[in-house]
Amino acid sequence: MTSKERVYKTVHHQEPDRVPYDLASTTVTSITKNAYKSAMRYKGLSTEYQFQEIDPVSQIITPVEENLVYVRSDTRRIGAQRIPEYHQRKRLSGVIETVTDFYGCEWVWNPDKDLYFNQVSYPLERFDTLSESLHTLYRPDWNDYLKILHRDLDNQIKTTEGFCCVADRHVAGLTENSLRIRGYEKWYMDTVMDPEGVEALFDIILEDKLRYWDAVIDWAFLNGKHNMIDVISECDDLGSQSSTIMDPDTLRRIVIPRFNILFTHLKKRLPGVKIFMHSCGAIHEIIPDLIMAGLDILNPVQYTATGMDLAELKKEFGKELVFWGGGIDTQTTLNKGTPQEVRDEVKRTLDILAPGGGFVFSPVHNIQDDVSPENFWAMLDTLQEYGKY
Repeated sequence: MTSKERVYKTVHHQEPDRVPYDLASTTVTSITKNAYKSAMRYKGLSTEYQFQEIDPVSQIITPVEENLVYVRSDTRRIGAQRIPEYHQRKRLSGVIETVTDFYGCEWVWNPDKDLYFNQVSYPLERFDTLSESLHTLYRPDWNDYLKILHRDLDNQIKTTEGFCCVADRHVAGLTENSLRIRGYEKWYMDTVMDPEGVEALFDIILEDKLRYWDAVIDWAFLNGKHNMIDVISECDDLGSQSSTIMDPDTLRRIVIPRFNILFTHLKKRLPGVKIFMHSCGAIHEIIPDLIMAGLDILNPVQYTATGMDLAELKKEFGKELVFWGGGIDTQTTLNKGTPQEVRDEVKRTLDILAPGGGFVFSPVHNIQDDVSPENFWAMLDTLQEYGKY
């Protein structure tokens, strides 16, 4: 059974030969540069990675192909880099790096003291109202952006043959981008004081997402690759540890309908494609709404958040949703537990989520710097030994 066949059966709620594994098909199911080097060095494998840093802000990389084969990852990523041509476009002041993202937000990294980049500017924060500021919002030159995107896609597609091909997003979600563009305090005030501006900004971001996905799909058709795209990956962190980030009715009114527009458009252009959405936190209450909007695959399945018990999620949504993630908690067990505790938790999640298919193994979010190589390999070896049907 090929990896592509294995994931196909899984996302259609059938049991393949083993539970599929995803490492690095998206920027939320991957591994940081330092954790990767540590884990690969532990086994005497290459510490090189490909396509530069896919997400330098979070230090996320794509392993070289030989290592993806070694860990038996069933997935491959195509899509934009978070900071296109990062190494050419970063600005240096001594060791300190500054980068600018798609919407003009500035991020700074001091490698001597920071693990990741920190956001230091919010482009529309200085304005009294969001509505009056929208005409000033920065976006890159689209023709220039397309040239870089097409070049990256040309390189990435070479590694997808025989694997589940995941087309990944270029920017974060509607609420995430809005918070970064406007500033957290101002944006939450806007939801009360300037709701029209909030929705207008959502519409700008949605327009950019539609334009990006049309560019990816047009490229795929032009190159005869549209049948290779199995999954489209989107995101918006709509939950905190204990609740949704806004009143669920507000999300149902102004956020989820826009994802319905996006998901409907994607499925019309690529019939049969599965829609993957990353949303951290306690989102149980809005999962039915996301399914109605067109969601097929939920990630990261943060089962330590309120109302996100794995057994209950499987029982309630297991026939409609694929769980892509939830393999092991990355806030406690994978980074702080012993290898035996890692093995025990992987077995527990497999027992709950694997029956009947509908489960692609990946940790709850990216593997971070504080995950030891012993724990990384304990996770992976247990999956391979215990994850057979």
